[in-house]
Amino acid sequence: MVWMALYHFAFDLNHFGWLQPRQNFYGDPLWTGQRTVILSLFLFCAGLALATALHAGQPWPRFWRRWAQIAGGALLVSLGSALMFPQSWISFGVLHGIALMLVLGRLAAPLRAGLWPFALLCLLLPPFVTAPFFDSRWTNWVGLVTRKPVTEDFVPLLPWFGVLLAGLACGQWLLRARPQWLAGPLRPGLRPLAVLGRWSLSFYLLHQPVLIGLLLVLGALRAVP
Repeated sequence: MVWMALYHFAFDLNHFGWLQPRQNFYGDPLWTGQRTVILSLFLFCAGLALATALHAGQPWPRFWRRWAQIAGGALLVSLGSALMFPQSWISFGVLHGIALMLVLGRLAAPLRAGLWPFALLCLLLPPFVTAPFFDSRWTNWVGLVTRKPVTEDFVPLLPWFGVLLAGLACGQWLLRARPQWLAGPLRPGLRPLAVLGRWSLSFYLLHQPVLIGLLLVLGALRAVP
């Protein structure tokens, strides 16, 4: 969560022209590599959390209540990005992807050890199977695109579902073979991070409006003679 916020803060600084020289967040490996790692951590942890919830006996009604919050957040992201980036608004970003992947992941959870080859298939398939049919905004969420869409965030089902499945499979194994690794008190210095984890969706939805608002205020103050 902290790394994500720092990454987005750097993106915002660059967007408003405060980083000199300007950075290419869409093509420079320094930034695209960070995005890949951050997103992988997000989805792996989502799969791990799904395994924990299922192990605790989470019923479908409670799952759907949490899912509705994520799906609602995805809608807000689409609306907000359409206002700020009308030419590259987000139609299927990380929250959209997580909302779909959690449903599919819950249905796939009974596969247990079979999740590993399924995850590998999801990760390896996209480079070898693409078609122009999947290039539109209505179909690119599958991920089998021939070209990356013009959007501020794009987290399609493939290959990213493979990362969530890997987290789910890893969580199932840990809960069966090493449950102590997922239990016990946290060190005092890590407790603030645990708070971020418990309120991850709220933090995700609020941190960018706060950061952008602060930069707009600072920019207005700098312009005052």
